[in-house]
Amino acid sequence: MSDGFDILHERGFIKQCSDEQTLRKILNNEQVTFYAGFDPTYSSLHAGHLVPLFAMAHLQRAGHKPIALVGGGTARIGDPSGRTEMRQMLSITEIKKNAECLKKQIALFIDFSEHKALMVDNADWLCELNYIEFLRDIGRHFSVNRMLSFETYKMRLETGLSFIEFNYQLLQSYDYLVLYQKYGCKLQIGGDDQWGNIVSGMELVRRVESADVYALTHPLVTRADGKKMGKTEKGALFLDSASTEVYDFYQYWINIPDQDVEKFLLLYTFLPVLEIKKLARFKDNEINRAKEVLAFELTSIVHGKEKAEKSRQAAAALFKKDGSAALDAMPSLELTISELSGMNITDLFSKTSLCSSKSDARRLITEGGGALYINDIKVKDIHSEVIYIKDKKNNDLNSAIYVNDTNILRAGKKRYFGIIIKE
Repeated sequence: MSDGFDILHERGFIKQCSDEQTLRKILNNEQVTFYAGFDPTYSSLHAGHLVPLFAMAHLQRAGHKPIALVGGGTARIGDPSGRTEMRQMLSITEIKKNAECLKKQIALFIDFSEHKALMVDNADWLCELNYIEFLRDIGRHFSVNRMLSFETYKMRLETGLSFIEFNYQLLQSYDYLVLYQKYGCKLQIGGDDQWGNIVSGMELVRRVESADVYALTHPLVTRADGKKMGKTEKGALFLDSASTEVYDFYQYWINIPDQDVEKFLLLYTFLPVLEIKKLARFKDNEINRAKEVLAFELTSIVHGKEKAEKSRQAAAALFKKDGSAALDAMPSLELTISELSGMNITDLFSKTSLCSSKSDARRLITEGGGALYINDIKVKDIHSEVIYIKDKKNNDLNSAIYVNDTNILRAGKKRYFGIIIKE
């Protein structure tokens, strides 16, 4: 085995650990079966899941065996961690469909060939539980006072915590026990908001099986500019291109604050640490080269090298103000002349990934929060209507906005969207 614990520590994956000295020793000297859980509450994983996925991949590369647990059972309840209100209940059909989507995305990071890793669904054991037996055999090991001491429940008590959510910790803890009993799993990893749940599972295994198992959490990643990690104007940054365009995914990493470059290269790529340190030393405009490396490496893992290269070429063309070569790669929309004629400018921008709504577009125009442009001319009036004239250049965009066959819409300095007119 290689130094799995030290790899995670050096790259910034460790926030809390139940027994650092012992866990470092066993990770460096024997193969450890470990797991991380992913509840299928949506059809795609998002940027917040990247840290556990990369952590699992690093441990697997260090010689350990990952179990990816898809929470088809726990998703029927909903994890209260990090939530101020109860999650929307999903149908069993939706959960099963989402689970299949998540399995494909997890496989982008974890090698499941030749039994190098396992993919399991906790619906296989949770949905068959007898409630009375579960309370007698498992519930008796939990102290309500102890559970309420964890931050997750403290926060939710102020806004209301349902009984069904209160059971979530018991079920996640039971997952750890089942995985220990079936596969010898000795370590659970997850976000730091899961610390209470993971520790409870660790303690349950010790009480029932008199076995030593371990808990490890990674930090909840934040951005230096104060924006929530992985949040875009359209919502979360998803790994599925049906929810987040590949170009938008690539551009998100191009636009991160300079201060985050080293941290994100360590967390979200497999590049050697020494190479990352060299990239992080770039200053001023040169730091954009490091951001391009980050965006390309991560987009290649999630969407493949071909799409990553197309996004890189599109971005390069746009920064040269030559949008014609980039339209095929950037997110775009086709509209007929009749659809476009007389359309209000806020309606047009709300149809793109640049603005989440018409009110968002109005805000950007009036407040200048991101500034909206069409073909490099700033939009100034929220009442402007769009007019198609094939050979006419844009006016000053104070009244009518003239567009032609291909148009580049922009929000801020680096977010673009193509509008193609079809007759």
